[in-house]
Amino acid sequence: MMAATLSISFRPMRVGDIATVLDIERRTYPEPWSEGVFRDELNQPSRVYLVAEAEGEMVGFAGLMLVEEDAHVTTLAVDSAIRQRSVGTQLMLELIAAGLDRGARNLTLEVRATNEGAQRLYSRFGMSAVGVRKHYYRDDDAVIMWVTDIDQPEYGERLNEIRALVEERR
Repeated sequence: MMAATLSISFRPMRVGDIATVLDIERRTYPEPWSEGVFRDELNQPSRVYLVAEAEGEMVGFAGLMLVEEDAHVTTLAVDSAIRQRSVGTQLMLELIAAGLDRGARNLTLEVRATNEGAQRLYSRFGMSAVGVRKHYYRDDDAVIMWVTDIDQPEYGERLNEIRALVEERR
């Protein structure tokens, strides 16, 4: 049986969050971003970075880069202690909403070829593999995933279904 969904709140990432973000980042990724990368990203007007909190503790974060009509998920990480509790799903919902608010029509990302769990998450959001970037990571290829027309009513229905499933698990 899957654990219940956590009650999560979201807010913009701040510079003061970087130490905790780096802790989650280092426990999640074999090639974590540096403090400098996060500081640079937070200063870019075309970026959206969010943190997820449960009971006042940061449990995940995610980022989005906007380039014209394309929203590119730059990062998404959830504390390993609470995975499989819909935090990643909720972060994706928040990122997509932020992208739509800023005029995005398409959503893309790269994901490790060996990260099947993340690929399943992104597939639920209608994302499909469209290519591979060889040696994108030092030790792995990246699968390029896209979904188009996220600003259309049909995609809105998909998002509503995902939200309903999250609520149902609470």
